[in-house]
Amino acid sequence: MLDLTIVRIIFVFVITGCAYYFQPFQIRPPFAIAAGIALGGAIILFEMRLERVSLKRLIGSAVGSILGIFGAFLMSLVLGRINADPGTLHFLQLFLLFWMTYVGLVVGATKGDMLNLSALGGIFGGEKGPKKAFKILDTSVIIDGRIADIAETGFLDGVLVIPQFVLRELQLVADSADSMKRNRGRRGLDILQRVQKMAHLNVQIVEDDFPHVRDVDMKLIELGKVYDCKIITNDFNLNKVAQLHGVEVLNINELANSLKPIVLPGETMRVFILKEGKEYNQGVAYLDDGTMVVVDNAKRMISKTIDISVTSVLQTTAGKMIFGKFDDRMHAVITEKSERPPQRKAEAVGEA
Repeated sequence: MLDLTIVRIIFVFVITGCAYYFQPFQIRPPFAIAAGIALGGAIILFEMRLERVSLKRLIGSAVGSILGIFGAFLMSLVLGRINADPGTLHFLQLFLLFWMTYVGLVVGATKGDMLNLSALGGIFGGEKGPKKAFKILDTSVIIDGRIADIAETGFLDGVLVIPQFVLRELQLVADSADSMKRNRGRRGLDILQRVQKMAHLNVQIVEDDFPHVRDVDMKLIELGKVYDCKIITNDFNLNKVAQLHGVEVLNINELANSLKPIVLPGETMRVFILKEGKEYNQGVAYLDDGTMVVVDNAKRMISKTIDISVTSVLQTTAGKMIFGKFDDRMHAVITEKSERPPQRKAEAVGEA
């Protein structure tokens, strides 16, 4: 990095020296030096911005610029046959050159992401653009809030992309007349501010939209196809539809389920019986992560912390349920209040 800085400084000195020596446009030496420094600095800034551009965009920009210049040249030949004032004719020719080159550059860069470099004989097949590391956040996962906790742990790398149409949906929810929806929308905006303040994360808001697509979920899928990246969500339906379209999905709920402690039948665990179960003589407890535990022979142990023996574990896409059995001849009963574990709202599929 130091060597590159030295090369850039030398480059600016060379440009400045040339401007001072040749004095273009017959400008005075002090102005020539200032112009040389400004020109060298502008070139360095352009080069630094160019480093962040993917190879696909560079190829698209180059091809678009060449086509634009070629089109301007053909149009200039046609204009040269018109009897017009030489000054006006030269202006029109320069205007066409700049206009066509600019349009070709911008359009080529925009459409360059659609290039399939692996189809070019494998020459660019090894190129891995930064788009691969992009992860798009949908509305539900922003409102959920757990994405901020995951980001703080450092498990997320690459760039977090927030589409403009997701921000609009969040704003609509935050401005809703329904107080519950309004609170959810404002919570989502607070989560975004929290994520943006994390120094180790790169958060980008993209303006890409798909006017012909009305559903926000389908817009996310189309954006995932364009940028060839993953969608972070906790929406079960979006997860399935995106997989059908070939777009990879990172589901927060699946991550939470995979991180729950593994409990095997026959193991002993300590739980706090919170309430009565639906079946005869059953008690219901919850683990710290919200997993429901259904305990046989525990109805009379409500509001007590007891040791139970795990009999089976039921894993579903909506969560996990643990079934156990209490035997007062084998298991202990802890009556001290200090032993009572904190309770959380259930997230299991339902009560037994």
